[in-house]
Amino acid sequence: MVVPGIDGSDEAHWQSLREAERGADAVRIAPGSWQTPDPGRTGGAAVGKAYEAVAGRGPVVLVAHGPGCWAVAEWLRRARPEGATAFLVAAPDPHGPAFPAQAAPGFLLLRAEPLPCRALVVASTDDPYRTAGKSAEIAAGWGARWRDVGPRGHLDTASGVGEWTEGRELLRGFDAVGEAGPVGTRR
Repeated sequence: MVVPGIDGSDEAHWQSLREAERGADAVRIAPGSWQTPDPGRTGGAAVGKAYEAVAGRGPVVLVAHGPGCWAVAEWLRRARPEGATAFLVAAPDPHGPAFPAQAAPGFLLLRAEPLPCRALVVASTDDPYRTAGKSAEIAAGWGARWRDVGPRGHLDTASGVGEWTEGRELLRGFDAVGEAGPVGTRR
């Protein structure tokens, strides 16, 4: 299940490429607005609707990017779905100076609280939307594993990661690991 951030993910974004690889097995959320996302009302409804579309097909991995990570986290805490896992990439700091607060004011009230499922937070060391230390703090708040992938910017099309093969492998490994399997961290 694909949950992009502000403005969605263009066709060259790694999320769109993973979605295309999965074909009919993948679904992308359809929020009320890609430009002014709301993690609660419209974001939560969009995540919930997309989840319902794929839930009967087996375990669901929510693959989120940017502010989409926060929308997923909030929905997971409220809905508490069984069999879901979360692959959360480039979660921004909603309180950081680069966060687009005017476009997404609903995110300013969020705090990282424990998620009811297995989750992996993937971050780069030079993401302009938060520090590496903040990323580890967010992961700890969510009770998620954390993976530092080095300097890769915001892990989006603009940062030049392309299809991001490392991300594909992390996602495959995370999806295949199961509850007890380890996902390493690198600092």
